[in-house]
Amino acid sequence: MRTSLRFALALIWLASCLNAFASSLPDTGNLHLNPAWLTLLHYQPDRFGDGYTGQADDDAFYLSDNGKTSPKAELEATLTAITQPGGGNEHARCRFPARDRWLRTQLDLPGHPVNCPAFEEWTDELNTETVTLVFAASYLNSPSSMFGHTFLRLDPPREDEETNLILANTISYAADAAAHDSEILFAYKGIFGGYPGITSIQPYYEKIRLYSDIEHRDLWEYTLNLTQAEVDMMLAHTWEIRDRNFDYYFFDENCAYRLLALIDVARPGTDLLGEVGTHAIPSDTVRWAVDKGLVDSVYYRPSAATNVSHRIDALSDDHQTLAAAIANGYVDADAPEVQALSDEPRARVLDATYDYVRYQSEAEGWPREHAAPLSHDLLRERSEIRGVAIQDGPPEPAIRDDQGHDTFRASVSGGRMGDRNFSELTLRPAYHDVLDPPAGYRGGAQLQFLRLDARLYTDNDEVQVEQLTGVEIRSLSPRNQFFSPLSWQVGFGGRRTDTETNRVFTPYLEGGAGGSWRLTTGTQAFAMATADLEIDNDLRSGYDAAPGADLGILHQNNQFSLLGGVKTKAWIVSNQHRQDQAYLEGNWHLGRDFSLFGKFSREDHYDRYRSTWQLGLHAYF
Repeated sequence: MRTSLRFALALIWLASCLNAFASSLPDTGNLHLNPAWLTLLHYQPDRFGDGYTGQADDDAFYLSDNGKTSPKAELEATLTAITQPGGGNEHARCRFPARDRWLRTQLDLPGHPVNCPAFEEWTDELNTETVTLVFAASYLNSPSSMFGHTFLRLDPPREDEETNLILANTISYAADAAAHDSEILFAYKGIFGGYPGITSIQPYYEKIRLYSDIEHRDLWEYTLNLTQAEVDMMLAHTWEIRDRNFDYYFFDENCAYRLLALIDVARPGTDLLGEVGTHAIPSDTVRWAVDKGLVDSVYYRPSAATNVSHRIDALSDDHQTLAAAIANGYVDADAPEVQALSDEPRARVLDATYDYVRYQSEAEGWPREHAAPLSHDLLRERSEIRGVAIQDGPPEPAIRDDQGHDTFRASVSGGRMGDRNFSELTLRPAYHDVLDPPAGYRGGAQLQFLRLDARLYTDNDEVQVEQLTGVEIRSLSPRNQFFSPLSWQVGFGGRRTDTETNRVFTPYLEGGAGGSWRLTTGTQAFAMATADLEIDNDLRSGYDAAPGADLGILHQNNQFSLLGGVKTKAWIVSNQHRQDQAYLEGNWHLGRDFSLFGKFSREDHYDRYRSTWQLGLHAYF
């Protein structure tokens, strides 16, 4: 009985202490609904109802058991934890320094000193004075990089700018993908959330080597005008989320999205995340940062491939042929035909060849036994030429990637297919096709997602979905004596197709590969072998397949774009027949916001000839 009484008194004493401690905490009112707190904890409004859910998918990110769905509970748990006496790396003030810093600006909290050696050592090592948002241009050969990629560079004090910036660290958010996953599996998991996303710190020179030297991607560096206090807040929050799991989604919660959240935390009220709708495309997020007045200056860092191409393009055709012969070992660096050149053209040939050999050694793995002695010979010959400076690098493009057209496109048009008139509405959330304004985008590149083409036929007021494009990718990269890239295309979705008796909507998968060759500036010809697959019960065998070919010419400039050619397919399963088409399409660009477009095709299918024409307007948002 006496033991039970003592236990009861102890519980009463403990409860009174807890009540006294709780009553000592300040009244927070509606502080848990402050936008800065919601951003700091990555809360987003629930789609249904008036609650919130945190985007962090890691229990260690929350101090309250209900923290993922209750901003109030998490704020109260955080206040309780950070006002506890003590210190050390495991103390809440050391684990969550950004929360602690923000709450102390909002509330009158006791200022117990705390020692956080791990966090302090980490920030001292980063030694960050300014932050730069870096955009790596799109890279179609990798699903994770088709829209480009963004990351943050942590710039130290500018004592020796170039050296310091190359050795600076970066903050990057990316999918923690299994190394053995294929590109197709990566794309699938990236779309549907199959990977955790991890925030990591890496040296900038590693990023340059990956993006610029290996993947042929130009880098744009946007120095942000954050104050030192805002930079410190960003670093404090980066410490909180480093190595924490936020599920990665290719379209919205991606690399760009997480960096916007970091900037919003650093400067509350910026609300860059408020710009995100159905998707967050890296070039769009850079555009938002510029529009919000966050950028002080911009620096262009061309890739190794861009530098090499610039040097080669500056040579005459004969000198390009000579440089290619030297690089491939057909002509020695000191051959008579090289020595016969005057100093300046000889220097230009040697410089371009040397840069090309270095590039091929790094990016394409040319064998050292060929590249090393050749590089030595080229440098030896170049050292004998006095008074000819090395050629300047490529000029900065007149239009940056963030200054190109917006990626959402809505189109209205009218036309006629055979003897039927129609009106058409097209919606495309992302991203770019080869006839859109090319400024700020890769030449010959096309990447479209989730495009819907719906038609109203005026003869009977019938509304039909003409095409629903899941993904459509095309890469037309010109070949020459130095580079031999593969041109390719792939797409899937649903589309209207003709049978012998009617016109039905069928799922399809198509692809192709071939080559492209530059004819003049902005103009290239291409030839592709193609393959199509359609699946539908209305087809005689339930599916049909067709090998084929696509031959065409593409011209792109800032005023207009033209695409014309011929296609042929031989359907070989359900009903053996050919489908031949001649086509011509053009866009007249009215700045970056609008384009007038026209299309014409003449098709022979099931021994029936049919012409289709269409005129309309594209608007970019």
